[in-house]
Amino acid sequence: MTPFEGQYPTRYQAVTLQNVAAQPEWQRLDPEIREAVEVVARVLPFRTNIYVMRELIDWDNVPDDPMFQLTFPQREMLAPEDFNAMRDLVRRGASRKEILALANEIRFKLNPHPAGQMTHNVPEMDGQRLWGMQHKYRETVLFFPAQGQTCHAYCTYCFRWAQFVGIQELKFEAKEVELFVEYLRRHTFVTDVLFTGGDPMIMKSKALRKYVEPLLTPELSHVRDIRIGTKSLAYWPQRYVTDADADDVLRLFEQVVKAGRHLAIMAHFSHPRELSTPIVQEAIRRIRETGAEIRTQAPVVAHVNDDPEAWAVMWQESVRLGMVPYYMFIERDTGPKGYFEVPLYKAQEIFAEAYQRVSGLARTVRGPSMSCWPGKVRVVGTATIKGERVFVLEFLQGRNPDWVGKPFFAKFDPEATWFDELKPAFGEEKFFFEEDIEEQEFHWWEETHETPVAIPLPIRSSVAV
Repeated sequence: MTPFEGQYPTRYQAVTLQNVAAQPEWQRLDPEIREAVEVVARVLPFRTNIYVMRELIDWDNVPDDPMFQLTFPQREMLAPEDFNAMRDLVRRGASRKEILALANEIRFKLNPHPAGQMTHNVPEMDGQRLWGMQHKYRETVLFFPAQGQTCHAYCTYCFRWAQFVGIQELKFEAKEVELFVEYLRRHTFVTDVLFTGGDPMIMKSKALRKYVEPLLTPELSHVRDIRIGTKSLAYWPQRYVTDADADDVLRLFEQVVKAGRHLAIMAHFSHPRELSTPIVQEAIRRIRETGAEIRTQAPVVAHVNDDPEAWAVMWQESVRLGMVPYYMFIERDTGPKGYFEVPLYKAQEIFAEAYQRVSGLARTVRGPSMSCWPGKVRVVGTATIKGERVFVLEFLQGRNPDWVGKPFFAKFDPEATWFDELKPAFGEEKFFFEEDIEEQEFHWWEETHETPVAIPLPIRSSVAV
C-alpha cells in the first residue's frame, strides 16, 4: 500500500451528467446552478471526477471558486438565446433526438476547429490525408492517438471541446501508428513529436507504448524530442502514483530517456490549487526521477486565472517542484470564448505583472501567445509610436519559419481578444506576412520543400567518465 491509499481515491470514477446528482456536493448547489449545468452540458462536454470534486473545488466559494468555474459548465458559456432554447427543451422533457438536433446546431456556430486545424494542418502522404496528424510548423508533428481522445476531466474553456461531443466529423484521431511512423521516416527534418488530444495519459501503459516505442528506433533518430500534452497531473495525479500501471508508465518514460531522446511532459496547470496536494507533488517527483522534463502551460481565462497573483504563484511553485514554466496562452476563438476570453491588452498586463514578481528561474515562460492561423503570435506589449498607440507583436512560431522573431505592429484595440480582430498599424493595408500567405500554403509535407539536414544523435560512449 502506498502512503496515499486511503487518503485519496485510487479508483478513477468519472462524474458526468449521468451520475453527478449522486454526488453529495451536487446537493449543495443552488437549483439555478444545477439547472445551468444540466442545460449547458447538453451542448458542451462535461466530465470531472471524485479527486477534482473532493480535493480541488472549494464548495464554500461556489459558484465563484476558480476550480468550479474550470470544471463545471456555467450558464454564460452559451449565448442567452441558445441557453434559453435548450433550457426550454430540457424543461419540457424533449426527446433525445430534439435535444441533440439543437445541440448540434449550436455547436456548429462555435467555431469547432479554429486556426486551420482541419483545413490546413492535416498532412498528406501518397495522396492520402492523414487524419489524426497535424503538421503546421516545420520541426513539429502532432499526433492524436485514438485511444487518448478523452480526459480525466474536461476544462470548461477547452479549445478542443469538439473532440468530446460525439460528432464524428468533428473528431480528430488516428488509429494507425504505421502511417505515422512512415510519415516521420520520410520527413527527416521533423525533430519533435507531440502526442496530444484529448489526453494521451488517459491511455493504459500498453496502449501508450504502442505509439511511443516505434519512435525510439535508429531509423527515426532525427526525432529527438517527444512531448506528451496532458492535464493528468492536475486532474488525476494518481496516474503516476497509485494506478495499477503507474510504475510501467514511468518505466516507459525511462526507456525514452535511455534511448537518447528528450521527453517533455507538457503539463497543463491552470490554477495554483492544482499544484497544492501532496499526491500531485509526489507524481511530479516520480516523473522527474525518470529523466523526463515537465513544462507547464495554460491559457489565461476569465473567472479562473485572470489575476497576476495566480500566475506568479503558479510559476514560483512550478520552479520549486522542478518544473519549467513554458507558456501563457490566450484563450482560443472557439467554443465558449465569450465567457472566458480576456482582452489582449489585459492579458499582456497580467503576464507582465506576474513576470515582474518572479525570479529569473521562472522567466522561462513566454506569452501571452495566440495559436492562430499564421502561427503563435506573442503580445509583447503596447507602445505609442509617432502618436499612434499600437500593439507590439512577434511570432514565436510561424507557418513560415522566416517570420519567427520579427516584431510587427497592430492598431491598439481595447476590445480585441484575438488576432483576427487586429488591423495593421501606421496605415498599412496588410501585415508583413500576408503576402507570403497569398503566394503559398506552407505545406511541409509536400516534396517541393527543402528539408534541412537532420543532426544525428550523439554516439553514446560506453566508457565511464
